[in-house]
Amino acid sequence: MTGGPVGADAALLRGLVPEVLGILGRRGADFAAAEDAVQDALVEALRTWRADPPRDPKGWLVTVAWRRFLDATRSETARRGREERVEAEPVPGPASDHDDALELYFLCAHPSLSPSSAVALTLRAVGGLTTRQIAAAYLVPEATMAQRISRAKRTVAGERLNRPGDVATVLRVLYLVFNEGYSGDVDLAAEAIRLTRRLAESVDHPEVAGLLALMLLHHARRAARTGPAGELVPLAEQDRGRWDTALITEGVAVLQAALARDRLGEFQAQAAVAALHADAPRAEDTDWPQIVEWYDELVRLTGSPVARLNRAVAVGEADGPGAGLAALDELDPALPRWTAVRAHLCARAGDRATAARLYVEAAALASNTAERDHLTRCAARLHTASTEGTHRQN
Repeated sequence: MTGGPVGADAALLRGLVPEVLGILGRRGADFAAAEDAVQDALVEALRTWRADPPRDPKGWLVTVAWRRFLDATRSETARRGREERVEAEPVPGPASDHDDALELYFLCAHPSLSPSSAVALTLRAVGGLTTRQIAAAYLVPEATMAQRISRAKRTVAGERLNRPGDVATVLRVLYLVFNEGYSGDVDLAAEAIRLTRRLAESVDHPEVAGLLALMLLHHARRAARTGPAGELVPLAEQDRGRWDTALITEGVAVLQAALARDRLGEFQAQAAVAALHADAPRAEDTDWPQIVEWYDELVRLTGSPVARLNRAVAVGEADGPGAGLAALDELDPALPRWTAVRAHLCARAGDRATAARLYVEAAALASNTAERDHLTRCAARLHTASTEGTHRQN
């Protein structure tokens, strides 16, 4: 499938993909063949639905996808067992309401898959995106993404859709999708939120709610994260009037319901930090001591060096830059962003010359252009301020 669904048809089709895949799987189709057949059915739907929309969209997709599967199977010199399994075509009719989405989430986040393959397969099989859309979103050639998806499908080809999976692995895959943000004609952040909502409908788990809350709270700040020229705007400098209050309200409500269950997990803890930032009308009103407490919980839950690094920033805000630098000294300087955090804390402590030098070093280590440009601007501002201060003293 090379094109992409558009408009209302797109939303409907993408929402039906997991259900149709699950139905074909229960009829005997293996995952890889079923996924190919469903993609073919989607192409046919896009070609014909606008002129002649079906009364039962899911039943139509099931019927067409099953016929595509039969055609593909009968065209091969398959083993007799497969031929016997698919010989009789079920009578078309209304499709079952059984929800197979949860099993598909688990399958696509199979532990044998690499993170990048799990993300690609999830977007294709659960999200209903085309190979071209996924490739554009990840800025890779379509052929490269097609190979990645094909390898992933081969890896899980023998897996059934009725085996229990690991919710934590699914959540990590969805968070990877969310953090890719926006590129091409697919908004991956919005797509991750949509898929996480669907997962929350299928499984009653506080960490699923925690991840959904975290996504909503982060997404609420999206419009304020960049300036007119696309430059990064740090949290403290963002125009909070541009934050989406409806998403914040929803995110906080989802988080509160999850926390009330008293089964704290890492995504709930991260969402609690995001909620405290969202609750502050101005940057200087941020409840940093409580944020430090939530980072303490996150470190306890995960032992993550990244959580410890973020905790050092929070300590620097709550107890002063000296305390933040002391917390930072306990961490490995090779950590990503360690140098940038040290530069920030040195600047807060008034050591502008050291901070400017560290920002230059951090810019050289940056993983993307936007971050490098931001760190370079920080260095330039501090260098100018330091030079002006020296001139005034002379």
